Amino acid sequence: MKKIIISSILLTLTACSSDASDINSESSKGPLGNPASSIIVKEFSDIQCPACKFAHENIVKRLLDEYGKNIRFEFKHFPLRGIHPFAQKAAEASECAADQGLFLEFLDIAYKNQKNLITTNLVSYAEEIGVEDMNLFNKCLRSGTKKKFVDSNYNEAIKLKLSGTPTFIVSGKMVPKSSYETIKTMIEEEMASMPRL
Repeated sequence: MKKIIISSILLTLTACSSDASDINSESSKGPLGNPASSIIVKEFSDIQCPACKFAHENIVKRLLDEYGKNIRFEFKHFPLRGIHPFAQKAAEASECAADQGLFLEFLDIAYKNQKNLITTNLVSYAEEIGVEDMNLFNKCLRSGTKKKFVDSNYNEAIKLKLSGTPTFIVSGKMVPKSSYETIKTMIEEEMASMPRL
């Protein structure tokens, strides 16, 4: 009987340890806009942050509509875990959704419901946006495989001495005020300084 219990425990541990071997620990989302552009706009954001929700709906979408052909837009996770306890897991969930081509869709629904970001709701949101393989999504979220990637974004923000979200950077220059007009002006300055062919 003892041997059966030990074998059963070992089998369970083996299954858990190899549970996420088929999940990519890196991000699948890639940049938005024009990936080949030399004008790089980065946004460091926290999915539980109300100002980030506003920026997503009123700045990022407008920038991509107007300058999508001219800029490479990179979304970076900066979950402020001290004040937003659900931001880290929401960031990981967005990366699990990205593995199935639904990063922006997940971001939209998570921002819309940012007062309800507990793990069970994150799973419901994935179902709602049409994540095809929910078993894979659940395995990805449960395993914490995306934590390392989210943490690497977080550490990048810390190295840059960022303290709040959202923070935008245009071609290596910190945006002094997170407004559409300020970012638009900086993008147009970058465009004007590019050599004409």
